Amino acid sequence: MLEIKFFIDKIGDKMKLKNIDLFPHNTSVNALGNLTIDNIDINDLADEFGTPLYVYDETTIRSIAKEYKGQFQNLYPKTKVAYASKAFMSLSMAKIAKEEGLSLDVVSGGEVAIAAKSGFPTSEMYFHGNNKTPQELSEAIDSGVGTIVVDGFHELRLLNEIAKNKNITQEIMLRLSPSVDAHTHGHTTTGILDVKFGFSIETGESSQAIDESLNSSNLDLKGIHFHLGSPIFELEPYSTAIDTVLDYLKPYIDKGLNLREFSPGGGFAIGYVSHEPPPPISAYAETITSMLINKCKDLDIPTPTLIIEPGRSIVGRAGVAIYTVGVIKEIPKVRTYVSVDGGMGDNIRPALYGSKYEAVVVNKMNNESRETITLAGKYCESGDLLIKDISLPPISSGDRIAIPASGAYCLSMSSTYNMNPRPAVVMINQGKARVIRRRETYEDLISLDLI
Repeated sequence: MLEIKFFIDKIGDKMKLKNIDLFPHNTSVNALGNLTIDNIDINDLADEFGTPLYVYDETTIRSIAKEYKGQFQNLYPKTKVAYASKAFMSLSMAKIAKEEGLSLDVVSGGEVAIAAKSGFPTSEMYFHGNNKTPQELSEAIDSGVGTIVVDGFHELRLLNEIAKNKNITQEIMLRLSPSVDAHTHGHTTTGILDVKFGFSIETGESSQAIDESLNSSNLDLKGIHFHLGSPIFELEPYSTAIDTVLDYLKPYIDKGLNLREFSPGGGFAIGYVSHEPPPPISAYAETITSMLINKCKDLDIPTPTLIIEPGRSIVGRAGVAIYTVGVIKEIPKVRTYVSVDGGMGDNIRPALYGSKYEAVVVNKMNNESRETITLAGKYCESGDLLIKDISLPPISSGDRIAIPASGAYCLSMSSTYNMNPRPAVVMINQGKARVIRRRETYEDLISLDLI
């Protein structure tokens, strides 16, 4: 059983939570016993905008982005932080990334289009993905995408042909697979041999890819990329992979490969449950930069620009999912199901990965947790369970539930399964809330249909 206890101190006329590392910054409890973010009552937001509702705190996003830049650049000035937009992308999020001086990791033509629409400079985009279409590659070149991270031989040859036809030279990086296990979920492990991503060092594919890249007429190989998986709670895999990849690259660098950029990817973890805290950003920074510096020194090779790609760890903590309780089904001596008005349509991670979350009752923050329930969604799937066996205060229909650490890979993986419209998204900043994505309507659901 997952038991959650929140300890509360009286501070003036407000209540402040302790040990809330799962929530956005400036989260507290007001005199009414309601959850607040930046002094905004979350129950009031639910009343105004409806539920399911996703609430993001802009201050938290910006603070974490600044921390990434500060921690890495203090140790390794030649660092670029590329926000992994797959975690959560919107016009507002792209605008924040631009204002914070981040680069952008994109994985589809859609992500490129949204970011470009926001005014984000395409020259600072790194276009990833294992099967980019000819249309995506052509559009990326036309829009001025700075770097295309090549993930296969078909793409390598196709991209060179497209660039040649457009009479341009496209900067690229190659994604290598170093056969290093990051010990994360099997569905999110990406750096081992048996995955769809990257040119394998182990099989020799990477050598052929480097040779072909250097001999391509319209491609400029400027760097090497790898990605181990996500979320990664251990630091050692980063060190091992950097060591492995640079050892492998040394002969090519000696022969003239100009390694201008080097990326160990992202995958940095966040806390989803209070008993599994992630390493601090400073620990990731120290591990990655020290290994890169020392290895380059040992191999007597120039230090490249370091590219890191945090996504989950920039927006995950900043987002909170809000639901309203509906049906409560008690099976004596078995389980009590508390159903909410969202579920796997807006957060498929528990069903897909077995992901764990915590929750609070928004309007009963001062009440003691003494009932064990299972938080269920409204979708027609037995596996639509957000949290199993969690201890919460006594719950009634109409209560509001908040699930923290919901800012990454919830909305970006959402669907309209069962023809349920996707939720609205609200951004909080300096005590004010604004809608950054409206709630889908039934009209939206049928707008693409033809008879």
